[in-house]
Amino acid sequence: MGGSEGILMHVLITGAGGTVGRFLTERMLFDDHRVTSLGRKPIEDLPVGFAPFDLTDREPQLPTADALIHCALYHEPGKFRGGEGHDPERFWRLNVEGTAALFQAAKRSGCRSAVFLSSRAVYGDQRRGETLLETDPPAPDTLYGKVKLAGEKHLEGLCDAGFSGAAMRATGVYGIPPGMGRHKWTDLFASFLSGAEIAPRCATEVHGEDLASALLLVLKHLEAARGFEAFNVSDLVLDRAELLQLFVDASGTDGSLPAKSASLPGVMDTDKLRRLGWAPGGMAKLNSFLEDCCA
Repeated sequence: MGGSEGILMHVLITGAGGTVGRFLTERMLFDDHRVTSLGRKPIEDLPVGFAPFDLTDREPQLPTADALIHCALYHEPGKFRGGEGHDPERFWRLNVEGTAALFQAAKRSGCRSAVFLSSRAVYGDQRRGETLLETDPPAPDTLYGKVKLAGEKHLEGLCDAGFSGAAMRATGVYGIPPGMGRHKWTDLFASFLSGAEIAPRCATEVHGEDLASALLLVLKHLEAARGFEAFNVSDLVLDRAELLQLFVDASGTDGSLPAKSASLPGVMDTDKLRRLGWAPGGMAKLNSFLEDCCA
């Protein structure tokens, strides 16, 4: 096991079996914390407890625990920008009202802290090429971003001397989730190898393991903190042309690279998180991931 420093916790995690949730769950288990998955069914391949939960619940009954990590999201993968599909009202209702009910239940059941997996989307896309700070006024311009900001506000409103909270404003998350074979670029790499035309794009990224490390630091920080805080979580600014060139180098294949993107994304400043000791893997981590993909 990981030989965790500090107090061992019982942590409730929503979305523990999902693409991002698996990174978080594995890290909590590695550091010897007890994990209970909150969801519709048990996770068969992870050594975690289980308690039923759904975002449709308005009075969820949660087991007693020290902390909650909320990374579940009702969505339809690939259906429009945030997964809202053809029913944006349901997307809002389940994710906003369901999240509010979950945070209230966590506080009621005795959790001392809660961490919400929020998103870079709370800043909006209008600030391309700018540096984004946690102190900047959020200005989401997508339904997904508005949903994430609403979740942050619900958590902030519950925080007091006995219940602290944090929003992890994460960028795009790459890496092969534990127990899964696919990753966010599986289809991109396949399309590239098939000779399909690839659209230019530049985005910010963080490895799932680095996101998990950041979350653990924030949980430890919340043991002594009071109130609510937001933390930016991002590591690389990565152009798709650069990514595919690295993939070519790692795999020994060849293909037609897209043009570099004409615009840069807004880049989140992560000094606040780094002051807690966070040290993401940067390009070395990306290259290691690509080597694993091509092994």
